[in-house]
Amino acid sequence: MREMGSEQVRAAVAEAVAVLRTAVDRDWETPRAGRLEWNVRYTAEHVAGDLIAYAGQLTSGAQHAYVPFELTLDEGTGNADVLDVVEATGGLLAAAVATTPPGVRAFHPYPFRAADREGFAATGVAEVLLHTHDMAVGLGIAYEPPAELCEDLLTRIFPHVRPGPAPWPTLLWATGRGDLPGRAPVSGWRWCNNPAVPAERLTLTGVTPAAAYDLRAGGDGGFRWIEGGPFEGTREAAGMVVKAYESGVHRPEWGMFVLVRNDDGRALGGIGFHGAPDDEGRAEVGYDLAVNARGHGYATEALRTLAAWTFARAAAAADADTRVTELFAVIDRTNVASQGVITRAGFTPAGAEGAGGTDGGGETTTAYVLRPDGDLV
Repeated sequence: MREMGSEQVRAAVAEAVAVLRTAVDRDWETPRAGRLEWNVRYTAEHVAGDLIAYAGQLTSGAQHAYVPFELTLDEGTGNADVLDVVEATGGLLAAAVATTPPGVRAFHPYPFRAADREGFAATGVAEVLLHTHDMAVGLGIAYEPPAELCEDLLTRIFPHVRPGPAPWPTLLWATGRGDLPGRAPVSGWRWCNNPAVPAERLTLTGVTPAAAYDLRAGGDGGFRWIEGGPFEGTREAAGMVVKAYESGVHRPEWGMFVLVRNDDGRALGGIGFHGAPDDEGRAEVGYDLAVNARGHGYATEALRTLAAWTFARAAAAADADTRVTELFAVIDRTNVASQGVITRAGFTPAGAEGAGGTDGGGETTTAYVLRPDGDLV
């Protein structure tokens, strides 16, 4: 699987700076940067500031807010010198990404309050690509980044955006910078880092569309799996994520998570939802473990954690569309191990009716449900 990392940060910065250096002798103070209210010069300084801010987040590991510092350029700094600063701060972010362990997350506000090294690399690259476009428009010069790099961004921090005919126009449309045939203009937008839900021994790590594509195709999805993993059910679930993403209905909090063991960083299995809740607020869950990870209570721990996190988010949400009235799972009656997991997690048998009528035939499966007032201890 192609990683979003330091190499992508350096490549994005190098190409952007090369393009902008062709216009350093022009006026950067007067022209606006594309559709922004900022001028070209301020936009370039903004990019440098964001790059070093992301590096600071990763290296500090700040958990509750941005590290309180900002970049200030010396008086009299010229346009070419500003680009030197962009190169320098891009190098700092690339170094931070390269040296930060994969499980480390730091504060980033949108939307799950944290990002890992891949998330900060992606947001840094997005700042470079999008604002270089803005500056290029203001300066009247041509700029188009590689399609592969744009797709890297879309499949990692724009999981809610349905793929378009080409990555770069889709990224511009998704960020309010262009039009896309058949789609309404975008007036407000935010990127979306993958969620990570901490448990006692595990971290439930959200699977991005990029990782889902790789898992579906037989890869590791960027995870270090325990021997024998991932199990086939994990690959099937990844296929569901891909289908939802390509249909434009994927939402990370209602997608798939990989169970990563905290003490060694190994991936043990998958857990997640078959999709967002239906009109009555019911959502179906599923889970599996690699054979070598079974018998240690990992699936029960993960299911309890996911249920508690889901109900807590729903209770705190102001949007009625996020309500969750019931989680349910449909389990084959011969699958004794899975029945043990689901009952230990607080779910109770409810039959087909209680589970929204999805018992797969009624005689060979049993539906189990959990409601927000259920016992999650």
